[in-house]
Amino acid sequence: MADRAALVTGGSSGIGLAIARALAEDGYGVTVSGRRPEKLEAAAEELRSAGHDVQSVAANMVDEEDLKKLVAAHVDHFGRIDVLVNNAGVGIGEAMHELSAKFIDMQLAVNLRAVVLMTRECLPKLREAGGEHGKALIVNTSSISGKSGQPVLSVYSATKAAVIAFSQATQKEITGSGIQVTALAPAFVDTAMTEFVKDQVAAEEMIRPSDIAESVRFLLRTSPNCIVPEIVFMRPSGANSGLL
Repeated sequence: MADRAALVTGGSSGIGLAIARALAEDGYGVTVSGRRPEKLEAAAEELRSAGHDVQSVAANMVDEEDLKKLVAAHVDHFGRIDVLVNNAGVGIGEAMHELSAKFIDMQLAVNLRAVVLMTRECLPKLREAGGEHGKALIVNTSSISGKSGQPVLSVYSATKAAVIAFSQATQKEITGSGIQVTALAPAFVDTAMTEFVKDQVAAEEMIRPSDIAESVRFLLRTSPNCIVPEIVFMRPSGANSGLL
């Protein structure tokens, strides 16, 4: 049984899988969660084949009972939560005059509500870990569009801005508990989620998922006296081109 354990949502591919892999390589027991069981289990098996202690638990981020079962399954397997990575997300581009309630609700539920509920459910075990070693960690995946709202991604931008605000509020509320809360705000990362823009920004010009994973390693290696509220990731050309 690993001495420390992490729970990663949106862990079947992209940023979540890269973070899960980095944590597993560093000796963490890891629970990865995602919506599609087959894809999720394939990702978990890939990590297990490398000798890592990883379990997969499928969960629908819009279902509160699913989230509770996910946390319970993680605790039942590992007994502790040292790191929570709220990475599951969905982005749907719609012009303002065409916004649909269905997609508004979906983005609010997955990108924001699930972050709030997962944080609530995991806090007791995170407090235990923070009291033990002073460096429990909550990582919330936001977006650079949460720093500057983007056209056609208005609802997505709003949810990601809210994630940053929620991260700040959480940190203030749990001060002194040994838990650090950090929001990650990347520009375009080479994942399936950015396929829609790869005709404008080549995949090889995008941030790597491993770049985001390395930031989590950095956060865990800082002292308990060091709080990092957020990390913004930009592409070298993005600052001048206007493309994230």
